[in-house]
Amino acid sequence: KAMGGVLFIDEAYYLYRPENERDYGQEAIEILLQVMENQRDDLVVILAGYAQRMDRFFESNPGFRSRIAHHIDFPDYSDDELLRIAEQMLDQQNYLFDTKATTAMADYIARRRAQPH
Repeated sequence: KAMGGVLFIDEAYYLYRPENERDYGQEAIEILLQVMENQRDDLVVILAGYAQRMDRFFESNPGFRSRIAHHIDFPDYSDDELLRIAEQMLDQQNYLFDTKATTAMADYIARRRAQPH
């Protein structure tokens, strides 16, 4: 269905899970590589995921990294940016944080960021 357009695969590292003996991820990757090679003018493939996990994914699939033309690392949002995003989302619904809610949301964001992924 993505032919002539974009195939976006979020958390692409889940394609390959060698610990699962019934996993067809490697086969899917091989087919994807073949399609990327043969249909390069008809398909854009975007593989997304956390940088460290994507690095392991590329290491486990030799040749895959070199077939991806562009590697872009997007930095995480800052706490302030996340708070502004939450405020914008509320504004779109005609809501507004009061002072206590702003403080509570900022504290929540900070606590969540402190937790490991």
